[in-house]
Amino acid sequence: MKRYIGIRIVYLLLTLFIITTATFFLMKELPGTPFDEEKLQQLPQEQKQMIYASYGLDKPVGVQYVNYLKNIVKGDLGTSFFYTGQHVKDIIMSRIGPSALIGLQAVLLGLAIGMILGIIAAYRHNSGWDYATMIIAVLGVSVPNFVLAALLQYFVGLKWGLLPVAFWESYPSSILPSIALCVGVIALIARFVRTEMLEVLEQDYVTTAKAKGLGFARIMFQHVIRNSLISVITILGPIVVNLLTGSLVIENIFGIPGIGSLFVDSIKMNDYSTIMGITIFYSAFYVLVMLIVDLLYGLVDPRIRLASGKE
Repeated sequence: MKRYIGIRIVYLLLTLFIITTATFFLMKELPGTPFDEEKLQQLPQEQKQMIYASYGLDKPVGVQYVNYLKNIVKGDLGTSFFYTGQHVKDIIMSRIGPSALIGLQAVLLGLAIGMILGIIAAYRHNSGWDYATMIIAVLGVSVPNFVLAALLQYFVGLKWGLLPVAFWESYPSSILPSIALCVGVIALIARFVRTEMLEVLEQDYVTTAKAKGLGFARIMFQHVIRNSLISVITILGPIVVNLLTGSLVIENIFGIPGIGSLFVDSIKMNDYSTIMGITIFYSAFYVLVMLIVDLLYGLVDPRIRLASGKE
């Protein structure tokens, strides 16, 4: 197990290195600069050089790249071009809270409801429950979350006045964005659970368990549901990363000061260092979650752990 984790960590670091390198040089190819060129041209040449030197832009691209890698190893993501004097790491940390809250609520709510609907649909296959669940799943996948967000704002926020329409003022401000995000999660989880459970219910070991006289609850939880979780774990990894690191559209619709809206603003302002910092943060979080997903495979199904030589 330790050897497997060590190999995965090496792959993780290699992936981050490739992403960092590609993003750095792509940033250098983007048109425009983070500075106001009209105002910059009005400054004396010495002051312009001082400004570029303060951000390390007076050196060749190769030297900038090496210096950036050295700073990343130290945990320094650089200084923002737009938010003057603020470190990128501090900016990201100040914005991750709202994104993580609405994302975590969306994941937990979507996982719980999706699992329940998927189990009911599989157990009551070809019944009204099954058809109703599939209709909900299709609608959840088909309706974009920004359309659902607008409907929630109009009916729940404006017409009924139950929750805040937008802006980040208190905990109730997080409820509507979480609901808008969780509907798609519910649909995906429900469909995957239903499909996997229908397949597992037809397996020989389930028939054998029934023949041995095992109780319904034991068969469902020990054999059927557990063996249906592999596909759920697979799709849950990317879902967790996407939701916990902020939804670009939802955060802008609800006026949430999260990392998603920060990323959009950074692109608009050509804030290269912040764009780089968010990209690296997102990539590191993604590969870490996928490592956890790989380890969860072995916990859910020991056959996977044995087959890959992790023990």
